[in-house]
Amino acid sequence: MSIHTILFDLDGTLIDTNALINASFQHTFEHFKLKFTPEEILEFNGPPLIETFQNIDRENADSMVATYREHNLAVHDNYVTAFPQVAETIGELKKRQIKLGIVTTKMTKSVNMGLTLTGLDRFFDTIITFDDVTHPKPHAEPVLKAMEELQADPATTLMVGDNHHDIESGKNAGVQTAGVAWSHKGKERLLEYNPTYMLEQMSDLLKLAGV
Repeated sequence: MSIHTILFDLDGTLIDTNALINASFQHTFEHFKLKFTPEEILEFNGPPLIETFQNIDRENADSMVATYREHNLAVHDNYVTAFPQVAETIGELKKRQIKLGIVTTKMTKSVNMGLTLTGLDRFFDTIITFDDVTHPKPHAEPVLKAMEELQADPATTLMVGDNHHDIESGKNAGVQTAGVAWSHKGKERLLEYNPTYMLEQMSDLLKLAGV
């Protein structure tokens, strides 16, 4: 079955925000006098922020989110770049009339910053952020919402991401899924969630989409 619609996670999939996320967590934990190892911090990368901070300290979760976001936005442009082959591959897909969307657990403001900074903002037909849904990934809602906006058929839709939330959300919505081998947590971790495909590099998408 050919692919007519591709939905992408943003952080860690299209744009490299790993160092930014790490720095924002470090800053927040220092502010609240908490200590976590780099390995522990890595595990916080992926789920919605509020969920992560509620699991750490329910009482201060909202303040921690605010501290994290303030720092993240302030230093954003010092860190963020697109991963290799992303702009070229997406440009080629767009040229071939593949419908393209973003499905992310980030807030709209920081999503727009990342897309504008990396020059990817001109490619996407829909962008579904944390602000647009009641149930973020791994729930099916964000993927279903993006498909609805693009009038996409689940059978010809692919959800691409670097985290198990992306794979699960895609599966819950009944679409094909692809993990990315450059996932910060490692390709092996992603393979445990049985994505339909594993992209070794972004240009692998061209073959999948029949380009």
